[in-house]
Amino acid sequence: MRNHLPSTTLILSPGLCLLIVAAWQVGAAGADRDPGWVAPMKQVHSKYQGERGVLAQFGDSITDSRAFWSSLRYKRNNAPPEMVNAFDLVSSHMIEDCWDRKGPENGNQSGKTIRWADQNLSSWLMRLNPEVAIVMFGSNDLRSVPSTEYENRMRHVVQQCLDNGTIVILTTIPPRHGFTEKSAEFAEIIRSIARDLQVPLIDYHAEILQRRPDDWDGALDKFEGYQGYDVPTLIARDGVHPSAPQQYRGDYSAESLTHNGFELRNYLTLLKYGEVIDRVLTAPK
Repeated sequence: MRNHLPSTTLILSPGLCLLIVAAWQVGAAGADRDPGWVAPMKQVHSKYQGERGVLAQFGDSITDSRAFWSSLRYKRNNAPPEMVNAFDLVSSHMIEDCWDRKGPENGNQSGKTIRWADQNLSSWLMRLNPEVAIVMFGSNDLRSVPSTEYENRMRHVVQQCLDNGTIVILTTIPPRHGFTEKSAEFAEIIRSIARDLQVPLIDYHAEILQRRPDDWDGALDKFEGYQGYDVPTLIARDGVHPSAPQQYRGDYSAESLTHNGFELRNYLTLLKYGEVIDRVLTAPK
């Protein structure tokens, strides 16, 4: 995977479709309830001995790109009320330079897999000592890492963070052209780890399929007139990275969130981090 802003039809078994829809519905229905990770994450945070408001971004090019997270601080046109509230909360809590902590020294780099994260996490934790870490690896792993290894290494990465007192926000990978079934399998692995270790989850994979169930893939023939990231669906023309069409950049309207994959990830991440701040980091003991 290359760090730059920038073919197949989605075929899923009926059972897998039901599983994905059910996962998304449970997340939506439980938005106002205790999601189950609050008490465990309060316990994790009680061990934290670092600086308030340090956020780490651990991932590959989908995280290393400044289209993710960095761009949020500058432009949020048509942001819905819940996003405005979350931005205000995040801005008041997070250290300002955490919007822009990009590059391998900060735990994100193009082309990397969970193997790289597992090998380097201890040094990142020592250097950054994050209060919260957003973790998403897997899009590159689809080509080279067996699912069992992916799960074992991801569990180890998450557990190391928790042992450090760092709250983890796990994120499922987006669906990938040519790897539809394996990306769905990896997404389910992440859901399982989130349940078992009781950490917050952003189900990016399910959100993409819920919004664009039939044409999420920018590599489809129907999008052959578009180039790079300027495809009006949620995955770019390369079939790998989230899209970022110019007309929807910095726009968080309902329409944009079905056309711009990076803004969808920004929206979901902002809401979840805001929820962690509200329910865990600034909540009464």
